[in-house]
Amino acid sequence: MKTSTTCSTFFTSILSAIVLLLALSGCGFKNKPIPPQQVVPRAITDLHYRLNDKGVILSWSYPIETVTGRDVTEISSFKIYRAVVPADKYCKTCPIPWGRPVDIPGGAVPDEGKKTATYESSLLRPGNMYFFKVRSTAGWWAESADSNIVSFLWNIPARAPENLQARVGDKAITLSWQPVTMHRDGSPVREKVEYQVLRSDGGGAFAPVGGPVSGTTFTDTTTKNGRNYLYKVQSLSVYEQAVVGGGESKVISAASVDRTPPASPVGVHVVRTAGGVKIFWEPVQTNDLKGYRIYRRTAGQKKPVKIGTVNAPYVMFTDTKPPLNAERIYYSVSSFDTRKPANESARSQEAMVILQ
Repeated sequence: MKTSTTCSTFFTSILSAIVLLLALSGCGFKNKPIPPQQVVPRAITDLHYRLNDKGVILSWSYPIETVTGRDVTEISSFKIYRAVVPADKYCKTCPIPWGRPVDIPGGAVPDEGKKTATYESSLLRPGNMYFFKVRSTAGWWAESADSNIVSFLWNIPARAPENLQARVGDKAITLSWQPVTMHRDGSPVREKVEYQVLRSDGGGAFAPVGGPVSGTTFTDTTTKNGRNYLYKVQSLSVYEQAVVGGGESKVISAASVDRTPPASPVGVHVVRTAGGVKIFWEPVQTNDLKGYRIYRRTAGQKKPVKIGTVNAPYVMFTDTKPPLNAERIYYSVSSFDTRKPANESARSQEAMVILQ
C-alpha cells in the first residue's frame, strides 16, 4: 500500500512538471521580443557603390530618425548582406540568394549634417553578379528594414589610363590620356571601354565630373579661374549586363586661367590744349580692371604706338609731347585686367586731333 502511494506521488509530480512546461511554452518567449518602434531606425535609402580595379566600395548615410520620426543618436552596427550569382545563370525574377551578413561597427549620429559609412570588398570573382543591401541596428534587437539593393557585374578590370595630361584655358581644363587596351591580367580588351573623369576640389574626396566618355579627351567647363583642381581618370569596361570599373590613372593638378580681357573703352575724345593733347574716355565696368593703355598714330603710320598707361579709376591722359610736324594725330585706348600677365582688350575706335 505504501508503494502504491509513493508511485502515485511520483506520477503526479511528473504530470505537474509536464503541465508547467506546456504552460511555459505558450507564454510568448518562442521568438525574439519585438523592439519598440521608437528605437528602430528608418531603412537606408541611399546605398551606393563604386567599382575600381581592386573591388567595390559601398557607401551610405547614417539614419537620423526612427520609423516613428524620433531622432537617432547612435547606430550600434551595420549588417551588410551579399549575394553572388553566376552571370550566365542570372534571372531578374529569381529570388536573390542572400548570405550571412557581415557586421561592422556604427557610431554616434551628428546633431547636424550627414555622416557617411563605407565598406570595401575585394573578394570578387570574375563572371559573377553581386548584390548588396544594408541594415542598421540601434540597440538590442532594434534592427531596421532592408536598404535599397545595389547590383553589378564583376569581370577582370581594365588597366588604368596612362599619360594623363591637362591643358588649361579660360574657365576650362581639357584632359587627355592614352586609350586602355589591356586588362589587369594582361589579356587584351575586347569589350567597349569608356572613361570617367574624377575631380577633387580643394583636397576633398574625388567625385565624377560629367558622365562617362568614349573618347580619350574631356573638357571640364565647371572650373573657376585660379582655383587648383586634382584629376584622375578611371577606365570602365562596358558589358551587356553592367559596367565594371577598372584602374584609376595617376593624379594630376591643374588650374584654369583667366584669359578674358575687359571690354574695350568707348567714348574716346581728344582736346588740344596749351600743355599738349588731352584724351578722355568712359570708364569700363568690370571687377578685375587694372587700368588703361593709350596709343597714338600719325597719318603716315600703319600701327599705333603705346605712349602711356593710367590706373583705374582715372579716365584721362595728357600727351605732353605730340609730334609737332604731324598734321593729324589719331589716339586710341585699351583696358587691361589684374592678371599677370594682364589680359588686354582690343583698342577703342580712334579719335583724331588736327595740330596744323
